Amino acid sequence: MNFWIFAHNSGPFDRWMDDHEARFDAWHEAGVRGLVIGYMRFGLPDGGSASAWTPDPKVYEAHGEPVPEVPTDPAREKRLQAMLDNAANRGWQIMIFGGSTNSAALQDQANAFPQTSGFIVDGPGENHYELAFHHGGELLELRPGEDASYSEAGVDVDRLQRGIEALRRGLHQLTPERVRYLAPGGTFGGLTLFDLEEDTLYWLRQRRAMSLKRWTDVRAAVDAVDRPLQLGGIPRTATFSPLTGQDYEQMGGIFDLVFPKHYYWHRGFDGLYGTIARWVQRLCRWNDALTEADALLVVENLFGLRLPGVHNLLDLELGFPQEFFDDIVTSETQRALAAVGGDAQKLIFWVSTGRAPHAGDAMTARDLRGILEASQAAGATRFLFHPDPQISASEWRVLSSLCGRAWEETPGGWFPGGEDPTNNYSGGRTPDTED
Repeated sequence: MNFWIFAHNSGPFDRWMDDHEARFDAWHEAGVRGLVIGYMRFGLPDGGSASAWTPDPKVYEAHGEPVPEVPTDPAREKRLQAMLDNAANRGWQIMIFGGSTNSAALQDQANAFPQTSGFIVDGPGENHYELAFHHGGELLELRPGEDASYSEAGVDVDRLQRGIEALRRGLHQLTPERVRYLAPGGTFGGLTLFDLEEDTLYWLRQRRAMSLKRWTDVRAAVDAVDRPLQLGGIPRTATFSPLTGQDYEQMGGIFDLVFPKHYYWHRGFDGLYGTIARWVQRLCRWNDALTEADALLVVENLFGLRLPGVHNLLDLELGFPQEFFDDIVTSETQRALAAVGGDAQKLIFWVSTGRAPHAGDAMTARDLRGILEASQAAGATRFLFHPDPQISASEWRVLSSLCGRAWEETPGGWFPGGEDPTNNYSGGRTPDTED
């Protein structure tokens, strides 16, 4: 496998530009062949931000739009350009993460960063999938402004609301007996268990249709740029995609690259363990007779997930057994590949294990290896690593061993997170010899 790295600006963007030659030498040796960079802005001392490029007035005039009035930093722009030139000269593919999908802004960025080959949208068309209010929203609602968007698309908003309320009622009327009888019964058992109505099915279909509309809109904006650009999208893992509306089969026809989120941590947001735990907690709160095992049965019916070794919420605190990687990660990888017709070159799995910026429980280097080995065995050929925000030494050892030349930790040598932190505890002394 080869891999990409996400150079994101959680914290000072400068850390990626400083000493980038030595860093990129080590990355290339380890197997890095792609770079995603963003958001395209520099932090300022006052907590604000400056654009990572100086807007070109001619571009905005040609689109009939006002030139953005934003702070700029030409000195840092020059350093960023040098870093991107270095990556491009190595043959790495470079893509820009996030930002505006406005045609003028896309054209301006494409002109400003000729080293880049396209843009990536995080969570394109994603509808909420959390049963409880979490990370700014919840499943059983229309978020602010969504009613207007649906109305403009000709959707019956009142019917959507009726469908939402019908599912809410169904999820409040679960008993242990009904769950144990119907939840193991698959789709047809679930239809009866939740007493799903036509209005609820209408709501779910319209969520999917709205996702598709958003994708086609951003595709059109990218295609309007005057040079060919790839479009990438980062959806939730395959298990949650029917609920988010991110149909991988449809995505494969619109996006050049799909980056499925191999996010499995507990707590925080976007991690599989954390999402499942919150569903169980909320189902038990709404139906006080349910046990946690009953709620896990409901989750299995809804998502098809049976987590190895997990029978209650406490089990989720105990980490990831090998069976999790063998079963769940393998299945999620295989499902994503099946959805795009087995075209492994269309998929780059977006892998993260740390706390930042998702605030989840940190996963170990062993977990990272489990994710990557299971993905590779299932047919994945590429992945992207999302640092937290720096790459730890143990993570780098795993990544380099799997994808390139294994990194060796040597005194005074390159260290993945910058200077070896143990140097801070040597009292200023250095060894007399290398022996």
